[in-house]
Amino acid sequence: MQDQDQEQQTISALSNELEIFLRSYKDREGNYKYFDKINNMMATSSTSITVDYIDFDSFSPALAKDITYHPDEMFSAFSESVTSILLEIHPDYAHEIKDHVKVRIGNYAVQKGLRDISADVINKLLGVSGMVVRSSEVKPLGKRLAYRCLNCNQISFSQLKGLSLKKPMRCTSCAEKELEMDIENSLFIDFQLVRLQELPEDLPAGQLPHYIEVTILGDLVDQCRPGDRIMLTGIIRIDQEPSFGGTSALQKTSLFRLRMEGNNIEYLGGRAGDKKTRSMERISISAEDERQILMLSNKPDIYDKLISSFAPHVFGHEVIKESILLLIVGSVTKKLDDGSTRRGDINVLLVGDPGTAKSEMLKFAAKVAPRGLYTSGRGSTAAGLTAAVVRDKSGIMMLEAGAVVLGDQGLVCIDEFDKIKAEDRSALHEVMEQQTCSVAKGGIVATLNARTSILSAANPMYGKYDPYKNITENVNLPIPLLTRFDLVYVIRDLPEKDKDSKIASHILEIHKDVQKSSQGAINIDLFSKYLAFAKQIVEPELTREAINIIRDYYMTMRNVDSDSMITVTPRQLEGLVRLATARARLLLKERVEQEDAERALFLVQRMLETAGVDVNTGKVDLGVLHGKPFSEISKLKLFMEIFLSISGEEKNDVEENVFIGELVKTGKFNDSDARSYIKKAMNDGQIYERKPGFYSKA
Repeated sequence: MQDQDQEQQTISALSNELEIFLRSYKDREGNYKYFDKINNMMATSSTSITVDYIDFDSFSPALAKDITYHPDEMFSAFSESVTSILLEIHPDYAHEIKDHVKVRIGNYAVQKGLRDISADVINKLLGVSGMVVRSSEVKPLGKRLAYRCLNCNQISFSQLKGLSLKKPMRCTSCAEKELEMDIENSLFIDFQLVRLQELPEDLPAGQLPHYIEVTILGDLVDQCRPGDRIMLTGIIRIDQEPSFGGTSALQKTSLFRLRMEGNNIEYLGGRAGDKKTRSMERISISAEDERQILMLSNKPDIYDKLISSFAPHVFGHEVIKESILLLIVGSVTKKLDDGSTRRGDINVLLVGDPGTAKSEMLKFAAKVAPRGLYTSGRGSTAAGLTAAVVRDKSGIMMLEAGAVVLGDQGLVCIDEFDKIKAEDRSALHEVMEQQTCSVAKGGIVATLNARTSILSAANPMYGKYDPYKNITENVNLPIPLLTRFDLVYVIRDLPEKDKDSKIASHILEIHKDVQKSSQGAINIDLFSKYLAFAKQIVEPELTREAINIIRDYYMTMRNVDSDSMITVTPRQLEGLVRLATARARLLLKERVEQEDAERALFLVQRMLETAGVDVNTGKVDLGVLHGKPFSEISKLKLFMEIFLSISGEEKNDVEENVFIGELVKTGKFNDSDARSYIKKAMNDGQIYERKPGFYSKA
């Protein structure tokens, strides 16, 4: 009892000191920073205030040290001091929230990695950065439970200790054992479980990521969602592990697990809808770095230098490297007044023969991007790629984020894209166009942000790419997914003497001198910082010249009447704008100029030359990517027109030989072509054979 009184005195003395700090601390402008915050608590109906650790340290270094080593006493004292100031200003509000008043510590200086949390830091205040990978539903937690005696109506209380409550054995006044819970006089607070995991970029190679369970109480609940990167300040606690079925008491009591009790959450970088902060990514850019980046951007050959610095250990593939650079930097996501958004992220698919360095480029992209994740399609499920609802061991339903949610505002590289099961792959449709990821399972209905660029690589269906088949027949991918890629490149491994000799020399040179030959024109650290800088800072505007070039190209492509032209959709038009904007952004320009638009057209044209050629006609045809080449569509149209003209208004039967003769006369069909089209039309259910050699429209 004496100890309790002493503790109470210590806390009272502390709270007097802290009250002086809260009342008297002025910021640079001379405002009473924390007194004003407390004054505004009623207006904003908040129950907590955030104290900046740097302010507190400058006021009293001794107290700032105490908050690290004795956080429980300090937070109790802080709550008392805030309540006593509130009682003077808004007494009614103070009485209403007195059990919920909290002080949170922001900008906390004592930071550790998740790997460094050990038994030495139990009951101390720490700052830890990580990524939220799970969050549970919100439940009420009993902070103080009241029990009423059924005999004499006396109320006994039991206080929350850790996460467990002990019910009083008997009534304090009449020793009656029959007690029942009294909800009216009990106190409950919101409670949520969150799992914090190491950031992918802090993970040592070949190690499993460490994680810690965090309990979040009161108004911090629902402040962070899966996929958010946060800086969490909290007290390290321990919970007893459940018994492992052993009989000895030792087995039941000696093992504990670490848990963190959240005190404050700060975001590493922009949250949904926020303006991105400078410190958004893992890559911090100093003033000296900024000076070097701006110097680099003014060099005339910077664009070529950037391309040659991307995966310098891979020979050639300049167009693909350029496209991946544009994908990393991305375009600007535009938010319209009606709430809808225009996607700014670029998606690229590489299809190619084995051994053409596709995976190397993907891995390099994930390494240099300001935020990149690499995953392989073999063994990836829809839940692992998007999000899942899992039941925790405590029985609580939790939302767990997958790769595209964790890679929000970054880049996700998916290798072996064609190996993902069809039902799992369909989960990516929404991610690639709407940039969200929706989950409805186990009573949890949620839409998470997945504003990510997707860079994928796939192998052809039969090992090597078959030049006599269109891309849709070469790759085992559904057409709706193919059309969501802004650029699709086919990489062929063709024997060419000069090129093969250069590749061989390049690879052997790397083996001879690893350091020298795999260095890019720009140092890799500066290269990463350059890309991060371009992604954060620059938001270029379209100029009239660029708009005209893109519009003219689009109108030419839409000119369907001529046979040699291909048909494009507005989706491709938006893709062109994204590519042109990304190029201007990469060069740190404020305007998208004519040359940027021309380069975007060049990249799309290169894509059409490799992936968009209809093998039947040998002409470029975007219909190939949509499943049916335009030549085939126009042939089918002609086929049906001739059939209907012979059939006439009376819908007479059409004789096979007459019909084939008419088709051959058009010059578009030969005899075998005509017969195969008749077969196709019968299979599709457009015509049927009424009697041998005579057809009618179905």
